[in-house]
Amino acid sequence: MDARFNMLDNPTGAKFGKRFANTSLVIEQSTLPKATQELVSLRASQINGCGFCVDLHTKEAAAAGETAVRLNLVAVWRKASVFTEAERAALALAEEGTRLADAQHGVSDETWAQVRKHYDDDQIAALVCLVAQINAANRLSVIVRNQGGSYQPGMFAGMTN
Repeated sequence: MDARFNMLDNPTGAKFGKRFANTSLVIEQSTLPKATQELVSLRASQINGCGFCVDLHTKEAAAAGETAVRLNLVAVWRKASVFTEAERAALALAEEGTRLADAQHGVSDETWAQVRKHYDDDQIAALVCLVAQINAANRLSVIVRNQGGSYQPGMFAGMTN
């Protein structure tokens, strides 16, 4: 199945894409661990069925030194021993923040307490923004049917200022 529309070939889509990429710099430059950023992005992308973003975040994480074992176990992180308590809290937040329609409570008080236990205020701000941003990115890619498989690590590096 081919993509329906190339956002970056369209002037409006390209402008939006550049601004969207620039907002990611705030998260990338935060003290939220890079591994956590990629794991959260990967998990939300799995839930949302975004093949392009699963491809992107798997390859970016691997290029940054993430192990294949951890990447392969993100989908079943509750049943895996390879994630820290802090990563588990972030993954729980990612799932609950992604599955808003599945749970009337949004992010549970229990998950929020775990996030507060493991992250400082700046990291929490970055984590909340990351969950919102990856969900938006997933929706963009799913709507236009961007396919996974062709992403190369760093291929969007030139989009940011």
